[in-house]
Amino acid sequence: MAKPVLQIVIASTRPGRVGLPVAEWFHERAVAQDAFEVELVDLAEVNLPFMDEPNHPRLRQYVHQHTKEWSATIERGDAFAFVTPEYNYGFNAVLKNALDFLHHEWHYKPVGFVSYGGVAAGTRAVQMLKQVVTTLKMVPVFDAVSIPFVTQFLDEDGRLRPNDVMNTAADTMLDELARLAPALRHLRPAA
Repeated sequence: MAKPVLQIVIASTRPGRVGLPVAEWFHERAVAQDAFEVELVDLAEVNLPFMDEPNHPRLRQYVHQHTKEWSATIERGDAFAFVTPEYNYGFNAVLKNALDFLHHEWHYKPVGFVSYGGVAAGTRAVQMLKQVVTTLKMVPVFDAVSIPFVTQFLDEDGRLRPNDVMNTAADTMLDELARLAPALRHLRPAA
């Protein structure tokens, strides 16, 4: 049986963002774990406009090519890790927009969170995200990666240099995603 597909979604699109090196580090951990086919999904590259579909996402009657491509990407995923900053005690609009474009494609898929920021490490963004993803019938895992004062972990080349706590948290969350992805697959109807 083929490995499940883990999509690591980079939520930040801001120039100079920290989300890219955080996601690259997490991607390396996921590939090393070898439980998934791992894909990086960069919302800066996806570049969705603000929701512009005339029909409700539940109908899956997409008229725009960018939505059809986004649907195909997310449909392919079996599990997700959202790499997210915290903006003003919440998560960013680009991620909310990306979630809102679709409906059925998210159902019965586990999701983990790699958050970063200052003292709160993005945890307030994750708490808000959990409300949104459960409405989409996703299953958030308990284990998470929370990186406080993230800039202290960046080297002079802008790469993330994690500590043991971060590596252990990533491996624990990946183990949980790997446990849930095959179990939840049986709940999803064929696309």
